[in-house]
Amino acid sequence: MQRSNQLSFDELGTPLREVTFVVLDLETTGGSNRTDAITEVGAVKVRGGEVVGELATLVDPGTGLPPNIVALTGITTAMIADAPRLPAVLPSVLEFLSGAVLVAHNAPFDVGFLRAACERHGHVWPRPPVVCTARLARAVLSRDEAPSVRLAALARLFGASTVPIHRALADARATVDVLHGLMERVGNLGVQSLEELLDLARESAPHRPTEAQRRKRTLADALPAAPGVYLFRGARDEVLYVGTSGDLRRRVRSYFTSGERRKRVRDMVAQAERVDSVVCAHALEAAVRELRLISAHQPRYNRRSRKPHRAWWVTPTAEAFPRLSVVTTPRDGAFGPFRSRQQAVAAVETVLDAVPLRSCTQRIPARGASASPCALHELGRCAAPCAGLQSVEEYAPAVAAAAALVDGVDDGPIRRLAAEVAQLGEQQRYEAAVRRRDRLAGLVVALTRSQRLAALAAVEEIVGARPDGRGGWEIAVVRYGRLAAAGVARRGVSPMPVIDALRTGAQTVLAGEGPLRGAPAEEVWLLHRWLSSGGTRLVHSAPAWTEPARSAAAWTGWAERARPVGPLPD
Repeated sequence: MQRSNQLSFDELGTPLREVTFVVLDLETTGGSNRTDAITEVGAVKVRGGEVVGELATLVDPGTGLPPNIVALTGITTAMIADAPRLPAVLPSVLEFLSGAVLVAHNAPFDVGFLRAACERHGHVWPRPPVVCTARLARAVLSRDEAPSVRLAALARLFGASTVPIHRALADARATVDVLHGLMERVGNLGVQSLEELLDLARESAPHRPTEAQRRKRTLADALPAAPGVYLFRGARDEVLYVGTSGDLRRRVRSYFTSGERRKRVRDMVAQAERVDSVVCAHALEAAVRELRLISAHQPRYNRRSRKPHRAWWVTPTAEAFPRLSVVTTPRDGAFGPFRSRQQAVAAVETVLDAVPLRSCTQRIPARGASASPCALHELGRCAAPCAGLQSVEEYAPAVAAAAALVDGVDDGPIRRLAAEVAQLGEQQRYEAAVRRRDRLAGLVVALTRSQRLAALAAVEEIVGARPDGRGGWEIAVVRYGRLAAAGVARRGVSPMPVIDALRTGAQTVLAGEGPLRGAPAEEVWLLHRWLSSGGTRLVHSAPAWTEPARSAAAWTGWAERARPVGPLPD
């Protein structure tokens, strides 16, 4: 019997017919989720093409409605006078979304308002999978067929039973019809699973699986449906690409479907002759093994983590009058890592604004220096040890201050720099204040990350256990910033004997040189995030895992307020 090239639903991923979608629309007082407020929520829950529930409510925003919003939506101040406030509505909305895929037209707008509302009112944003029907339409429909992907235009195209009128429930119902019309189209492209749909919605033009993709589907047949790492290999057995998944077979099979649209990956699949796998105890072990395998094999189709030790660090030089040097091989007392040399240099310049270390690169003897002082001496920013005007003993306090800052013993330099930023603002020297603020925020981020990584890498052994969501425990043994053993205690199994066995058989790790004891920064950071989040419990630590009391982490709030640099280290 000839084998069909069509994969079954189970092989492809979560079948679309089994997915619950919540199609949502919000009306608001304006376009900013920071300064504007929600005035109406409408949501429709659908599964298998059928409506299974609806939610609709007006919301009192606590402010008046702008005239243009009243004209657009028809919602008036009188209509919302007796409506509930958002803190009373939000729990019902989140419960309605629970376990579903969130669908919205121009989804970043609606998601942004809901996420901001959660932050503002003390709720955890559940981070549901999101499908934007506007983006999906642009991926599926040609511009000749759909010159515009506005909701009204798509509703007309698909003959929606509800006309969108800028009211939440009506627009949500119209979006349901648009979603179902688009689902019919993506089915013709071979998209049958949620995973494929999410991938397709990220693109801007449709793609059909190549013949190479279809022929090589059997490469995944022998892989287990378990968490781990997969390695695509070429004709000479070289490793082309390394990745991780909670279900190896399902993930690898997805490379051979229409949902895989990345050109680099499609080129890799065309060259692949075999797929190997390494089954792992849990996602943390898989992530660590992925980093190590990428470092070992240098697969040309992996763009990240190919050189885990290639980073920039700021380190004091070993000489009579130490200075801060930017290097790629850190020694004790260094801080980092930085992604670029430019970032490291900026950090050095910021430290020198507060700590009177020299910035010149010449070697200065401990005694008898006789060079001519530079301009920095004239400006009062250097005591000119190069000219013999400052002794080693007089220079030593600056060296100690820099070391105390890096080690988290004294945050005085950060405090002084923050005060200077405030003073520049009071003097209305705004451009100078912004430059100083941004540089200081960057230094705070770098020092926070460095101090946290160094604190973890200094611990000889830590054992953590995290609930696996099924009544069991995921367990990790960490030694000097490296994963030394990983395992699970299934539901009903006492975890302590499992932990004892893992510790007994764990890899021996010897501490190396430098602030991370020789461990790759990416691995240490993965372990730090796992140990400090997700309900992980510390079972054992020898010595105790501590972080410095005067570390830069105390200033992350200032950095976030002063400069939107994205999420700061956990």
